[in-house]
Amino acid sequence: MAGELTIKWSSKEIPIQYAEGDTVAMLKRKIQEETRVQPKRQKIMGLKAKGGKMAADDTPLTELVIKPGAKLMMLGTAEEETAQLDAQAEIAPHIQDDFDIAEEALQALDVKDNPDFQERLRKRIENARIKVLNPPRQGKKVVVLDIDYTIFDLNSTAEHPHELARPHLHEFLAAVYPHYDIVIWSATSMKWIEIKMRELGVSTHDSYKVTAFLDNTAMVTVHSAERGVFDCKPLPVLWARIPEYTADNTIMFDDLRRNYVFNPQNGLVIRPYKKAHINRTLDKELVYLKIYLLKIASLDSLAGLQHKKWERYIAEDLRNVRGSRH
Repeated sequence: MAGELTIKWSSKEIPIQYAEGDTVAMLKRKIQEETRVQPKRQKIMGLKAKGGKMAADDTPLTELVIKPGAKLMMLGTAEEETAQLDAQAEIAPHIQDDFDIAEEALQALDVKDNPDFQERLRKRIENARIKVLNPPRQGKKVVVLDIDYTIFDLNSTAEHPHELARPHLHEFLAAVYPHYDIVIWSATSMKWIEIKMRELGVSTHDSYKVTAFLDNTAMVTVHSAERGVFDCKPLPVLWARIPEYTADNTIMFDDLRRNYVFNPQNGLVIRPYKKAHINRTLDKELVYLKIYLLKIASLDSLAGLQHKKWERYIAEDLRNVRGSRH
């Protein structure tokens, strides 16, 4: 049976007509015609198949659990904007998979003394897009957070975006905010970051404020013999543009170690958050990391810490927290 649904994207509501027998893939192609967002870049909220199964591209629309005239929110960047951002950033096309680099290979990449890498870093410092929402607060440390798979499940389906937020996200941010400024850095466009953070309620929350957003224009391309070309997040870009932040007061959370090539000492590899429909009642990563951040908040410098041993550092606290849940 034919029907119509509405796609909410970039402050627009776009009606999409579909015919009997149309699949999710066909829907995505129709959306592309209206928005210029490629199917692979479309993140459509609420595409659930009957029985709770995830909707695949070959799933008929008649098998989806959607009401007639439904409005579905979509995240995604139009093809022209993506091309423009890639050209501005002078980086390779964004890698969609989630490969990572071994710690030994990370240490072997000598980026500090490599003139090519340093020149790329200089360009990023000059040209990176940084959106400051609130001024940095004097005397505060800063926690830099990735989005996808760190505080948001990118690939799961949900009726509403907040269902894909990592459990305890707002509790975590509200608890650390008295001691840490909050910076969001994602390997996507600034527009997408703004949409995600607004939909998740991060940029509008009453209990904390975000200092700044950084996007893919602040990333640097690195070549590794082990993994070839990939992009990373060099904290010197942040430190140069917002000098209140330094190696002594910065900690960065990302689920990919490769993003710490320029600043391994400041990076904490967080466990990736995936399969939100299963793990939203089980994942306690932010509960435990809150304990760690609060415990190290009073230190004069974070530069001497080995963040990979963070759980060992708060082992007694973890035993108490986990024990109180039984």
